[in-house]
Amino acid sequence: MANKTSVIIVAGGQGQRMGISLPKQFLLLDGMPIIVHTILAFMKVLEGAQIILVLPENHLEQWASLVQNDKRLEAIEVVPGGKERANSVKNGLEKITHNGIVMVHDGVRCLVSPTLINACLSSAFKMGSAVPVVKLSDSVRLVDDQYSEPVDRSVLRLVQTPQCFRVDELKAAFQRKDFETFTDEASLFEAGGHQVHLIEGERRNIKITTPEDLYIAQVFLTHHDEK
Repeated sequence: MANKTSVIIVAGGQGQRMGISLPKQFLLLDGMPIIVHTILAFMKVLEGAQIILVLPENHLEQWASLVQNDKRLEAIEVVPGGKERANSVKNGLEKITHNGIVMVHDGVRCLVSPTLINACLSSAFKMGSAVPVVKLSDSVRLVDDQYSEPVDRSVLRLVQTPQCFRVDELKAAFQRKDFETFTDEASLFEAGGHQVHLIEGERRNIKITTPEDLYIAQVFLTHHDEK
């Protein structure tokens, strides 16, 4: 399946919530940049697959330094990002020439497991799409300026990545004039008239955005790596 699979890894974070100037995808986790952990997770499972990294232009120099020190990264195609996440994903899509499956993944979800990658890909080839989700464990309230009210958490899900789709269908979805307004590919894909197929995600598949997330990720790497 690898020769009919592409992975777009979107890494446009600036690190503001980390309270530092270094973009969060370049922070070290267990001695290696977060973005490298993410890329290697896919390289190990999808040998030979096309991997496209989307970075802001002002981060390309930092990426070049990483490639100099790790030759495994030379095979990664790098594309400049856009002003919104949707623009970045669209730029990545333009590099794909096959009509297989594209997996779109957050660059700072570096704990994605081989099990989840394979499950997403298998479901996408079978059903045309696959989006991992997890149940909420906390109570939820809907808040407005004037009031708040409880929401039934049993009908809600947290959406993760990789989000997977047939290439031609996702490209068609990006032809909408308002594609920039969508915050994830699943919503855009669904707006194009396609059904989004949900699969069970993983709680360890966290998105690293705060110092606390970085600590949690280190704990997972130290104590919960797949055997």
